[in-house]
Amino acid sequence: MRQPSLVLVVAVGVLAAAGVTLLLERSLTRILLGIILLGNGVNLLILVGGRAGDAPLVGTGSTGGTSDALPQAMVLTAVVITFGLTAFLLAVAYRSWYLSGDDEVQDDLEDRQIARLAERNEVSAADLGGEGPDDDPEQVDPEPALRRLRRRGEAR
Repeated sequence: MRQPSLVLVVAVGVLAAAGVTLLLERSLTRILLGIILLGNGVNLLILVGGRAGDAPLVGTGSTGGTSDALPQAMVLTAVVITFGLTAFLLAVAYRSWYLSGDDEVQDDLEDRQIARLAERNEVSAADLGGEGPDDDPEQVDPEPALRRLRRRGEAR
């Protein structure tokens, strides 16, 4: 049985490490690139783990010397799933850019409050709501670009 080359193993490690590093960023574009790199690294790992040999077609050679078709089928399925996830995240990133002008993932107000309470070792109170629809800071503004221009004084 043939062992995988060191170059392929290093390539798997580099793709996985770069993918995880990009996943930890705040930009949705970098998160998307991280998922793509991590998916490619895992696909390469699955292919490296498969048995090398002749094409697995009936009647083309001996059955002992053919390659394993299961890793190839798994990688093909993983490519389709990664493509679907990439399309979804691309749509989310575009929507975020359209609404806010950038693709940066912002902290929620509750996240900041919980972080402050955790520093002081306190327990947060239950969120009972009670704000009206105009006073709720979590509601999405449909015209963020116009709002930003008004703040700068460019739109009248």
